[in-house]
Amino acid sequence: MDKTQGWASAAAAAKSHVTNTLDALTPAFVPFAARWDAEADRRAKLRTSEHLKALMDAQRNNTSARVTAARAKSQRQAARKASRNPLGTVRRSAAVADRAAHGNKRTTKAALKAARRDYPATLGSLAVRVHAAHLVPASVASWALSTPQDWTLWPASLSAGLVVLNGAALWLGRRQPSVVLDGDLSAEERQLVERLDPAHWVAHTDDRGLSGTVTAPASVTPAGIEAAVRLDGTWTVAKLRAAEESVRALLGIRTELPMLITAGGRGGWAVMKFRTRSAADGADLAWKPGAAFGVDTITGDDLGIPLGQRMLIAGRSGSGKSWSARPLLFDASEGPANVLVIIDLKKVEARNWEHRARVASTPDDVIAVVAELVAEMLERLDLVPRGEDTITPTAERPRITVFVDEGAEVVTAAKAALVGLESIARMGRAACIDLWWATQKPTMSGSSPGIPAQIAPQLSTVVSLAVSTPTEARTVLGEDAQAKGWDADELPAPGYALVRSGPKSKPNPIRTRALSPKQVVALPERPIWSREISPAELASATAPAPVDDSALTANQRAVLEAVRGGAATNAAIATASGLNPGSVARAVTALEKLDLVAKSGTAITLGGAA
Repeated sequence: MDKTQGWASAAAAAKSHVTNTLDALTPAFVPFAARWDAEADRRAKLRTSEHLKALMDAQRNNTSARVTAARAKSQRQAARKASRNPLGTVRRSAAVADRAAHGNKRTTKAALKAARRDYPATLGSLAVRVHAAHLVPASVASWALSTPQDWTLWPASLSAGLVVLNGAALWLGRRQPSVVLDGDLSAEERQLVERLDPAHWVAHTDDRGLSGTVTAPASVTPAGIEAAVRLDGTWTVAKLRAAEESVRALLGIRTELPMLITAGGRGGWAVMKFRTRSAADGADLAWKPGAAFGVDTITGDDLGIPLGQRMLIAGRSGSGKSWSARPLLFDASEGPANVLVIIDLKKVEARNWEHRARVASTPDDVIAVVAELVAEMLERLDLVPRGEDTITPTAERPRITVFVDEGAEVVTAAKAALVGLESIARMGRAACIDLWWATQKPTMSGSSPGIPAQIAPQLSTVVSLAVSTPTEARTVLGEDAQAKGWDADELPAPGYALVRSGPKSKPNPIRTRALSPKQVVALPERPIWSREISPAELASATAPAPVDDSALTANQRAVLEAVRGGAATNAAIATASGLNPGSVARAVTALEKLDLVAKSGTAITLGGAA
């Protein structure tokens, strides 16, 4: 009995191995079978009775023309023998008749070729002719080079082998892979798996401009359906991404179904991922007080973000950044020991929170509130108990969360407030004043970066919704982001995020809970934080840090001296400093970043830090 069970188990394992091998080979032969079937179908459609009649007429006319041409040629040869005069009437008449007969032969031969194209042989009979054409000359060559006993063996066996290979390739290409999938697929998933089948895919790629791509059998993951795609010819992963609408049309999937196209495990392959399910499916994602930030789509666990974090919240337009951030803002404004400050020069988000937070929506308001925060922070730092890292929040000195919505606008329009915000980012934690910086422009370069370079390193917790490019993903989540799977540029949108808060964080997509503007407006009122400050405190909080001239390069010092001396254009600075125009331009750019000079068009003046 044990032996029988062992044999049965071994047989099942062998069968499974063979099946898996055939499944792996099938996609490679699908294009061949598809081309064969398409060509066979084309030939079958052309083999009509009208085309057959035209072919028979063409064959008859060509036969007659050939006979006439042969007769005319014979008559011309006889006329040449009968007369030595090439200008004689008989010879000239025979030559004219011969040329006319051969011209008619060429015409009927061309017509016969066209008729054969219109009424082609079946693909099966053509294959037989090809193998026969191979067998006969190969046999003759073998007879000439071998002994009589074996001259027929290798040509026949080679031809038979080719026939078998051709048939095997067709069988594999037409074979339906025996994909074993979850028994409890939804109707949408079953339809998707059927349409991702290599045979179905290849049969419809021409209609959708996707010819040259071949799918492998689909598989089911905790997040949905995935299928590898072989990219032939000039196809690349980027080109397939650009053809996403054609892929959706071929598969007939709904518009809002999240779909990702990523690079495969080796060159020439891509992977299509369809987020039809996740571990968050079925979870209660409705927001209510005390609910976690979101649900891990891989593990199904709730993920919360506690207060006391210095945080970056990034996401492109339409990623759901505002909706996903509002539950965090609720937590930051709830309870007797928590207050919220919102800096929002776009004014839209700030307006929703006016009854629960101190809001600043103009450059002057931003400068004023930042000055108050800096004064509060400096006072609190003197109160940190010896042996402790932070003060303890109380109703009298609550935790203050400072939320900057769309930081690039602050960098551009309220530059004087950046000095104070940088101080809060560096030193605010000990005073329980936490900076949250939100942006849809996650860059740290250019004249108006979305994340100032002095602030970015201080933001230890990162919440990234979908961003536009891999470069932005690395800026937000770190240079090692993609190597470790933090692919924020591949997140579906809206409402999916990656949360990185330490070395143990996992790059699992989080399905976030969302809070609508109307829900925010309906929340109960909360005390609004403010502080009185003196003009001296305001000036101190917004004054740029002095720049030491000795830290500048020689060219930069020369340019700065020229501007101080009254030079107001690049040409004037070049004349005054003796530098070439290229060196002047580079030095002006560097000094502008340090706020030592300011440019307005072509005019150059001293900056605020000078």
